[in-house]
Amino acid sequence: YNCFLFIIYIFLDKNLIQMIILYKILKKGEIALKRTFWFGILLVIFFSISVPVFGQDTVKIGANLEMTGGVAAYGQMINEGVERIREMVGTEVLGKQIEYVLVDNKSDKVEAANATTRLIDKEKVVAIIGPAISGNMLAAGPICEEKKVPQLSATSTNPLVTQGKKYSFRATFIDSYQGLAGAQYAYKDLGAKTAAILSDIAQDYCVALGNFFKDAYEKMGGKVLTVQHCKTGDQDFSAQLTTILNLNPDVIYLPNYYAEIALICRQARDLGYEGKILGGDGSDAPELVDIGGDAVEGFYFTAHGDTQKALTEIGQKYFDAYRAKYNKEPGVFGALAADCYLIILDAIKRANSFDPEKIAVAIEDTKDLEVTTGKITIENGDALKPVVVKQVQGGIAKLLGTIQVE
Repeated sequence: YNCFLFIIYIFLDKNLIQMIILYKILKKGEIALKRTFWFGILLVIFFSISVPVFGQDTVKIGANLEMTGGVAAYGQMINEGVERIREMVGTEVLGKQIEYVLVDNKSDKVEAANATTRLIDKEKVVAIIGPAISGNMLAAGPICEEKKVPQLSATSTNPLVTQGKKYSFRATFIDSYQGLAGAQYAYKDLGAKTAAILSDIAQDYCVALGNFFKDAYEKMGGKVLTVQHCKTGDQDFSAQLTTILNLNPDVIYLPNYYAEIALICRQARDLGYEGKILGGDGSDAPELVDIGGDAVEGFYFTAHGDTQKALTEIGQKYFDAYRAKYNKEPGVFGALAADCYLIILDAIKRANSFDPEKIAVAIEDTKDLEVTTGKITIENGDALKPVVVKQVQGGIAKLLGTIQVE
């Protein structure tokens, strides 16, 4: 009998009133049970009470990622980055184990919104990493605002993602800044006085980046000869490229994702174009070379960072550990995902809380935090950090330098 009461005390210490009532009932003899049934009660108490008690020792961080679909490479790289940094820095914060919950949004806006609802309502996460692309972040944003749970994207760059929001953040620069950097590099460094743009009209990111490039380029004195459009999944770009090549621009700007860029480069080269082609951070995936082959040789693009020359100690450790783990070169998208994880952990520690609202406030207060891609400061949901430019040389994207935006 005493042993029974002791077990009751262990598992119902936070339900003292229930324990006292149960004790009184037992003491008065109001319930008479056989010994075998006592054992059954103990089992019921153990399995029904111990599960939530143990559950209190974990905290969930969600991931809403494009693991399949049109930009699956992004989601897969981001997931690898999170998994790798978790192995490096551990899975415990404020005395609780971190459970990582991944949901595939299938590169679809509706699925991204559904994934957000599931992670918050069902999984009870305190923060979400992802989605990767701007359109999906915009679809998930209103849900995070309503439910007051922060989402932190590794790679989305559309300014609207964070504009006027308290619970949407990013670990990278915004499109307006990148568009200006790309325009400056095209006009001043590449010496291109005329340009043509071919952007994916189905993607918010692509349309926005193309527009920011155009506005900045024309303000510098450059002339945009034409703006052509395509859609995600297109395979034939001959009509748009024929129009562009007939105008003979100094540079073609492709503010798109890697799959379309690779195919456009292949077809442009097949049509005889030998000029310069420039893209944005959507190019920064190994699949660009896998799909484009020799056609993307010499291709320029702006990016978030470089995995060869780490700017921080943890960055170098991450890149080395990634190579050892996966036997391949790390992508910058994975590094940015690692940054997201580090930012969330740092915010939880500074907030000294698992309350999503307090975590969101702490994320916004991030200042000069050393992450894998360098030092990062968050301001109005956006990351303040440099833009780098790379070029495909010998099938590898190599760092050319940093763009000092004027």
